[in-house]
Amino acid sequence: MVKEFCKTVVLVVCIVLIFYLWLHMDDVSQIKWADMNSFIAKQKNDKKSDKKVTVTRQDGTVLKLSMDDYLYGVIGSEMPVSYELEALKAQCVAARTFVVQRNLQVDDTVQTQVYHDDEQLKQIWKTEYAANKEKVLKAIHETEDEIITYKGKPISALFYSSSCGKTANADEYWTNALPYLKSVDSSWDQNSKEYLQTIQISEKEFSDKLGFINIVSNIEHIHFYQSGYIKDLTIDGVVLTGREVREKLNLRSSCFSIKKENGIYYITTKGYGHGVGMSQVGAQQMALKKADYKKILHHYYTDIKIEKMDV
Repeated sequence: MVKEFCKTVVLVVCIVLIFYLWLHMDDVSQIKWADMNSFIAKQKNDKKSDKKVTVTRQDGTVLKLSMDDYLYGVIGSEMPVSYELEALKAQCVAARTFVVQRNLQVDDTVQTQVYHDDEQLKQIWKTEYAANKEKVLKAIHETEDEIITYKGKPISALFYSSSCGKTANADEYWTNALPYLKSVDSSWDQNSKEYLQTIQISEKEFSDKLGFINIVSNIEHIHFYQSGYIKDLTIDGVVLTGREVREKLNLRSSCFSIKKENGIYYITTKGYGHGVGMSQVGAQQMALKKADYKKILHHYYTDIKIEKMDV
């Protein structure tokens, strides 16, 4: 008799429970899906947290940073934060791609990407610190996980301050041609305050820096790429590339002209940087004309895609 009573109680409880679950099926489903989404998000965040950017600093210390923390220190260092948000977002995607393409191994100099930590940025930005930090973090957040790819692989997302009016093909400055680093128009750069710079160098300093024993007497046969950058020139019978002259004389770019008066060389450069990839001044000018960051990136990098990747 007791057994029968127990069975009846169990049956009634089960029926009530089933009826209750049926009435609240949507709520239960939502709870389960919410839990599942939370679990997936946590797994994704845990996976991302395992990937750290290794930054070797000039003082020999090595930092292990999350991608967002690293980008905060780079964007605030590589591009004026006064630039339009869309220009900063373009820089953010380029910088993220740059470090991903290098397997998250970089230093904090111009050899890879300049990086300053939060304390350094406080000193640099001073009273603008809070506003600048908010703006940079906004650029990072609004381009989260986005990188530039070519045929499914991260590109070498090179950038520089400003061009001579056109960007250069990759093989005009480096050895290898890259299909996504081709010369494109960047005539906006000519409006920049830093577009032209003229420096003066004495005959002796000019000759010494270029590696000539005697004072240089003759410069001839200057050849240009279609982009406007100097391919090579002949100095006292020795052929030097435009890049060699730029680096030896510490010029702003390899688009330059040379004039000699009264024993002084006057060298005028156009643009600032190697000229390959995205011009930051050009990105700013495009942003001022209401171009978004994706349009900017598609202009400076040929036949690329902007994709979200787990970085």
